[in-house]
Parts: sequence; structure tokens; C-alpha cells
Amino acid sequence: MKFLKYVPGTKRVRIAASSLTALVALFSAGLLVALVSGAQAAATTVPLGTADSFVVLAGAGITNTGPTTLNGDIGTFPTTSISGSGSLTITGANHAGDAVTQGAKTDLVTAYNTAAGEGPTSPIAADLGGRNLAPGVYNSASSIGLTGALTLNAGGNPSAVFVFQAGSALTTASGSTINLVNGAQACNVFWQIGSSATLGTGSTFRGTVLALTSITATTGATIEGRLLARNGAVTLDTNTITKATCAAVTATTATTATSTTATTATSTTATTSKSTATAKKAAAAKKASAAKKAAAAKKAAAAKRAAGAATSAAAREALRRAAFTG
Repeated sequence: MKFLKYVPGTKRVRIAASSLTALVALFSAGLLVALVSGAQAAATTVPLGTADSFVVLAGAGITNTGPTTLNGDIGTFPTTSISGSGSLTITGANHAGDAVTQGAKTDLVTAYNTAAGEGPTSPIAADLGGRNLAPGVYNSASSIGLTGALTLNAGGNPSAVFVFQAGSALTTASGSTINLVNGAQACNVFWQIGSSATLGTGSTFRGTVLALTSITATTGATIEGRLLARNGAVTLDTNTITKATCAAVTATTATTATSTTATTATSTTATTSKSTATAKKAAAAKKASAAKKAAAAKKAAAAKRAAGAATSAAAREALRRAAFTG
């Protein structure tokens, strides 16, 4: 079938139905591609390589003031100086500027670039205070701030990943906090910072900071994660930093399932054994009853035969006597 369209001042244009169908199909495909490309993609975890074991990794030295506890490894390279180490409590290893630290610095560059390249992204306002965010990649072309509380909601998925990208600085206010709910884990939270990060006094911070320049944790800040600075220094002041480790999420379920299966199997076996024993007992009783009835019947038949024989003998004796008398 063909359609004719008349355009004033021009010749008639003949359009085939098949061509029209093809155009509609192409338009639909293009619209679908546009919709998919604009959709929010799930963030993927940022591989840290050998930097994973470090809670503090610097490029221009580590400075500490006051009693600070570091639950993980520390190191700095190419500047290897660590000041205030006398008041540091380190549960991991102090690699200073050794080969392990140098390898971790190389892996840090890879991790930083990976985090910076994640997307597509959702734009965020300068301050994250009061926000409740789902897993994803969030981007600010300039700085990121946090005043008050930020809630990261994994929606029941403990493997959900949150990636934050800042074009310049990260600054959290005094007393600010990051709350993890519905399975969210600090090991799956990453902050890629285009310049430097400053964590406020008495704040509670969660996630791994990957800063291009320096990182400062002010007095009393508590961190569940890592402070990894590519080129600058890491400055500490009476802090507690614990390396974020993802909790196993299948062990309890597997144990419960195994226990339930074992209990069910044992119960089923016991019930089956009991039923079998009952059936055997009933069969034995039935067999004994049948044997008893057969024995009684046999005895009765024998008694009947004996009575018959006695009667016959008496009859014969009577006939004998009658014949003799006659």
C-alpha cells in the first residue's frame, strides 16, 4: 500500500508503507536508547588493591597531635616523615615509606581514577545535611559539605555502593554524622575529592576518602573507613580511625538453612522409623492371632473325629451283640 502526500509548490511525494514503518521503528529505538542512557546506573565498588589494609596513607607525611588510635596500617611516600608518633596507637603495621607503602600509593592512584570515572551521576547540592540517599554515584562540580546528618540507605542490600565525587573540597561541620541504614556498610562508601578534605571536630564520618591533595581530621573526629591522600599530608588530632571491613552476609543464612534441614531430616527419619515399628508390631500380632485360630480349629476337628470314631465303635459293638443274641 502506498500513501500520497501533496505539498503545495512541489511534486507529489510517494511514500511506501514499509518505509513509514521503518522510520517509526528507528524513532522508537532512538528514544529507547536515550531513555536508557539517561537512567541512573548502580555504582560499583572501587578496588583499592594493596591500599585496602591502610587506614592512613599520605604523600607528604603524617602529623599527629594527642592520643590517636589507628586500627589498620599506615604509611607515607614519597615524604616519609611521621610526627607525633609517640601518641599514636597502631593496631596494624607502620610501613612508613617502605615498598608496601609505595605499592599502595600506586594502587591509590588507580582507585582514585576509578572512582572519578564512575557514572552516570546524580547531581547533588553543596551541602548533604538532612539528605536520605539511595545507592548510586553522586557528583558536585565544586565542593561537598555536610552540616548535621546524612543518611545512606542501602534498601536492604548490604552490597550496595555509594560513590561521591567532588570537583574540589570536602568539608564536614563539627558534630556532623553519617548514618548507615538498611544494610549500608562503610566499606562500600567512597569519597573522591578533587582537592582536600577536612573532617569537623567531634564528627562521625564513614567511608573511604580518596583525596588528590591533603586530608585533615580535626579534634575528636571518628572515622570508620580510610584517609588516603595521593599527594598531600594527612593531619590527625585525637582521632579514632577504624578500617572499614564488609561483614559476611550469607553465613547466618546458610547456618540457619543447614540447621533447619538437619532438624527436618532427623524429625522425618524418627517419624518414619516409629511408623515402621508400629506396622511390624501390628503384623506380628495379626500373625499370632491367625496361628491361634488355626490351632483351635485343628483341635476342634481332632475332637470331632475322635467323637465320630467312638460312636462308630459303639454302634459296631451293639450290632455284634444283637447278632450273638439272635
